[in-house]
Amino acid sequence: MIRAYKFLLRPTTRQEQALREMLRDHCSLYNGALQERRDAWRHTSKTSIKYGHQSVQLKEIRAFDPERQGRWSFSSQQATLRRLDKAFQAFFRRVKTGEKPGYPRFKGVGYFDTVVFPKDGDGCRWASTPHDPQTRLRLQGVGHIRVHQHRPVRGRVKTITVKREGSRWYVVLSCDEVPAEPLPATGTVVGIDLGVTHFLTTSGGEHIANPRFLQEAAEELAAAQRHLATFPQRTKRRTKADRAAARKVAKIHAKIRRQRIDHAHKTALTLVRDHDAIAHEKLNTAGMTRAPKPKPDPEQPGALLPNQRAAKAGLNRSILDAGWGVFLAILTNKAESAGRSVIAVDPRNTSRTCPSCGHTAKENRVTQAKFECTTCGFAAHADHVGALNVLDRAGLVLCDAA
Repeated sequence: MIRAYKFLLRPTTRQEQALREMLRDHCSLYNGALQERRDAWRHTSKTSIKYGHQSVQLKEIRAFDPERQGRWSFSSQQATLRRLDKAFQAFFRRVKTGEKPGYPRFKGVGYFDTVVFPKDGDGCRWASTPHDPQTRLRLQGVGHIRVHQHRPVRGRVKTITVKREGSRWYVVLSCDEVPAEPLPATGTVVGIDLGVTHFLTTSGGEHIANPRFLQEAAEELAAAQRHLATFPQRTKRRTKADRAAARKVAKIHAKIRRQRIDHAHKTALTLVRDHDAIAHEKLNTAGMTRAPKPKPDPEQPGALLPNQRAAKAGLNRSILDAGWGVFLAILTNKAESAGRSVIAVDPRNTSRTCPSCGHTAKENRVTQAKFECTTCGFAAHADHVGALNVLDRAGLVLCDAA
């Protein structure tokens, strides 16, 4: 089993400066490689440059610029070139399938936040000081960085990634051969219905509140964004106050993200500990949060009909604030590690089908929260009905698989 471990780094002032320089030089390498590909294709020969051509040039680049490119790990620079190559592969794939292409862009220094070391021991070393009780990470050109290791690392460390998030630095370890830690069987299964009013409702009728972290921080975030908007947007050199305002907005967003992930971890862990199998709706969050298309007015050419765009934007904001996709990904990973089963079922009409008689009609859903069957009179909370139907469909899925 493959797992990732993420730990906070605590670099010294000099080490943090070296980390910023490492990101700057890798960003320069990425942009230079992108520019070379653009120039080669714009030439009359229409030359297409691949990763292999650019990787061969690394030795000369490092020898020509020993104080910058020559300082860092050769394999990490190859990983940066592979990153660009993957971006071009995805671009050509989207062109062939008729999707929106999205040509690879140049990266600003503030938007290039990740450096990958493909192998432990090649330019980097996890737990580099075994004689020291404090765990440290050694990076070529930076030194031994103190790590806040809050849990043990299992398996074999394969890839080490250094990541900047705002003013914080993290290390992400990708490990394989991680042993599973199965939990004892409980003999219970559960279906869950994800929502906006309640974060989720179980088939047992339990409601878990939606914390609405974005809404809680809305006033503070709006004030910070208004202050940031007072500075000119297109300037070559940003002032110190401008950069501070941007950091404050980023800090608030980072806190909201951490709160959302923490809530998802705790909720998923409770479900995994208490149930052997967990069924949920197979949701298409990207489709659910898509903006409505404009409706042209047939009577007035060039005019548009009302399409409730503002109301849909508010609903989309609430769905994204709930973080269903993040929660389901965390739930699946925890269940795999604990030896539990997670079953995704068809979400169509789960809140319109009566769990008592099986009658399906949109009239059964009286309000957002109330369900009352027009045939048999069964009444319950609409989210509870959805969770019961999810659990019922999961049983059908298991029967088909058997």
